[in-house]
Amino acid sequence: MQTHEINNRFTEHFRSRGHTVVPSASLILDDPTLLFVNAGMVQFKPYFLGEAPAPYPRATSIQKCVRTGDIDEVGKTTRHNTFFQMAGNFSFGDYFKEGAMQFAWELLTKSQADGGYGFDPQRLWVTVYEKDDEARQLWQDVVGVPADRIQARDGKDNYWDMGVPGPGGPCSEIYYDRGPKYGREGGPVADEDRYIEIWNLVFMQDIRGEQSPKLGHPPIGTLPSKNIDTGMGVERVACLLQGVENVYETDLVRPVIAKAEELSGRRYGANHEDDVRFRVIADHARSGVMLVGDGVTPGNEARGYVLRRLLRRIIRSTRLLGVQEPVLSEFSKVVRDAMAPSYPELVTEFDRIDSVMRNEEEAFLATLTAGSKIFDVAVAETKKAGGGQLSGDKAFQLHDTYGFPIDLTLEMASEQGLSVDEQGFRDLMAEQRRRAKEDAKARKTGHGDLSTYRTLLDQHGTTEFIGYTDLQSHSRVLGLLVDGQPAKSAPAGTEVELVLDRTPFYAEGGGQIADTGRLVGPGVAVEVHDVQRAVPGLFVHRAKVVEGELGVDTTLEAAVDQARRHAIERSHSATHLVHAAVRSAYGKRAAQAGSLNSPGRMRFDFTAPAAVSAGVLTGVEEEVNDYLQSDVEVQTYNTTMDRAMELGAVALFGEKYGDQVRVVDMGDYSRELCGGTHVPRIGRLGVVKLVSDSSVGSGVHRVEALVGMDAMRHISKEHLLVSQLAEQFKVPAEELPERINGVVSRLKAAEKEIQQLRVAQVLQSAGELAGKGTDVHGVTVVAEQVPDGVDASALRALAGEVRGRLGSRPSVVALFSAEAEKVSFVVGVSDAARDQGLAAGKLVPSFAPEVGGRGGGKPDMAQGGGSNPAGITAAIGALRKAVDQVVAGG
Repeated sequence: MQTHEINNRFTEHFRSRGHTVVPSASLILDDPTLLFVNAGMVQFKPYFLGEAPAPYPRATSIQKCVRTGDIDEVGKTTRHNTFFQMAGNFSFGDYFKEGAMQFAWELLTKSQADGGYGFDPQRLWVTVYEKDDEARQLWQDVVGVPADRIQARDGKDNYWDMGVPGPGGPCSEIYYDRGPKYGREGGPVADEDRYIEIWNLVFMQDIRGEQSPKLGHPPIGTLPSKNIDTGMGVERVACLLQGVENVYETDLVRPVIAKAEELSGRRYGANHEDDVRFRVIADHARSGVMLVGDGVTPGNEARGYVLRRLLRRIIRSTRLLGVQEPVLSEFSKVVRDAMAPSYPELVTEFDRIDSVMRNEEEAFLATLTAGSKIFDVAVAETKKAGGGQLSGDKAFQLHDTYGFPIDLTLEMASEQGLSVDEQGFRDLMAEQRRRAKEDAKARKTGHGDLSTYRTLLDQHGTTEFIGYTDLQSHSRVLGLLVDGQPAKSAPAGTEVELVLDRTPFYAEGGGQIADTGRLVGPGVAVEVHDVQRAVPGLFVHRAKVVEGELGVDTTLEAAVDQARRHAIERSHSATHLVHAAVRSAYGKRAAQAGSLNSPGRMRFDFTAPAAVSAGVLTGVEEEVNDYLQSDVEVQTYNTTMDRAMELGAVALFGEKYGDQVRVVDMGDYSRELCGGTHVPRIGRLGVVKLVSDSSVGSGVHRVEALVGMDAMRHISKEHLLVSQLAEQFKVPAEELPERINGVVSRLKAAEKEIQQLRVAQVLQSAGELAGKGTDVHGVTVVAEQVPDGVDASALRALAGEVRGRLGSRPSVVALFSAEAEKVSFVVGVSDAARDQGLAAGKLVPSFAPEVGGRGGGKPDMAQGGGSNPAGITAAIGALRKAVDQVVAGG
């Protein structure tokens, strides 16, 4: 049975039993506790937590998931994967344990002719949480599972949560017995290679805090209602129904390995090392395509870093298989063709996906070249020093700076006859991870500390937002928090968080920053400086009481800072227009990757299919400003998601939309799903001026623009500057570029001539310096400080000249120059001195610390710098001592 048929049967089974079929959510959701969606229930968390009412009592989905905790283990075994599909059914206060068990057992054991999977019920085992006697009894009495095929396990195995504060509960797992050849008898507790888990039924009833009940810690609360969350591993079921050994041999994964075999000429199954590489390619190619498809772009932080690491591991693995040409595009096509029946967006978005993949591969191949040079230098230094091991810090530098996985460094070092200090590398990696975890923990907002907001939501319902039409309102204070704790009142000078029954203040979201303003009542005034949605539907106003005493149930006049709001609206509307113009220039491949709308200024990130030329951006600016002259009315309306898509509305990657969506139309030019606020007519923007553009990651471009009066002021300043330059250069404004280029060229030529004169002047002192040489065991040593201000290149030329004047005798020349708080030095060693064991590069460490610096080079010439001019005299003494020790020791 093909994987897509497995998915279809699951969906149809639950649809026919009253479940609403919900499409897979994006792999990236606005959840600060998760890097990627890692379970089927993630998109339903607000319903489980009671933060929002569920729009249906039952649901089913096939959720795409990514888990990245074991990336380094992928390929080494057949058990680890980063991307997988989780089929699930969910109940929100509807059926509970008994219903979940019956639904699952029926689908698994029903014959394939009747739409089931046809598993032999005699080969199915179940496990239950050791404290859940009810579940054990239901399996036995209702479903009919024999008592000897029901096993109890502790919380580590049979209690489920997401690994972070949030919903959880005891669970019951269904296993399939693959037979004696896969391991020993005794059920799942005896051997999980033979007994493979295929379905987990979670009885969602608890709220966990920072410490998990999996480890014996009690939950911090109970959910508003008892719910069901199940997850069936699609790939695991596919293995069993297709009669293959592991996921890498299933119909959706094996084609990627086949393509890798075709490109490399090697065969999967021939040897373990190559098999690891084939599996890495197959797993990471699927994950990479699915992540890029959902809007992730390679970068150096968070999601982007994970994606970059996955893609670079593919490239590394194919190179180790002997493939030198670009490969990501080839693998992407295979993934597209295999996954498209379940995810048709991979076809419609493939040009963009392919472009991101190609750009990242080109960037990494360039980085690989640069990193290889660093690696070659490190190898040469290690061998010269007589060592046989590449240092851990060098391996870490290659990983952290150039993206070299440690196994690539190990492979390359082995080819050079060296080992690698793996423990030193792993210590540095562990330290980096520790810092990252501490940083993430400091920034993370879990669900364990939101109970106060949920209580307010339960008591008063959602906040009524009237800010689309009104910027003032009479509002009542429903809740007040001081230092995160509920309070009845707060005096002047207190920072507070407050919830109103209705508000005109826009809460930050969708790239639009929050409103600010004032709340005023009898004897009390409050300055609002931020607004956030603490839980869905609840607006929390962060503010300071500036006058009087604020109390709960106080009625206030809420007033948004109108000038600031209107400036933000202009920026937000300009972002929509710039987005439309960019798509006009590059097509659908240029998708929005982020934005920021602040007063008078906007920032827009988009996935760029290739290098973005200045000419294209000029065209974008002209097109937007030309359209502004039409002054079309901006219309907003709510409709269904399906209808919005029919109308051609643009949805943004990573955003979660409900059945009802808000559409913002700016004529036929721009139509987007958006919850932000906008100008009533586009003519209100006045003018949009692009002021900067840059690359912010592989395949991601950023433009920044000023809008309205901010743009006009910028243009006026630029005009004044151009006028002043034209007057200064005595040419018309349009001739300025040519005139300035000419001046710059002449300046560069003059600087070069001056430098040549300086070098010539410095070289005149070579004879005098050569005469200052002193004898150290038969070696002439010239160690002097030259006049301040001699740069490194001139210093190097001078050292060479002095060494040349000393002829064929053994000689060492060390020259130092100081400028401000910097020191430059050069060491030259003659051929005869090198025959006596002296090497410039090895002499540098003997004296460089005296000037607070470091350096290096070849045996005949080395150079470096430092930050302590006062140490030059001591450095000269240390150099002489080093020469003495080498020659005397020889």
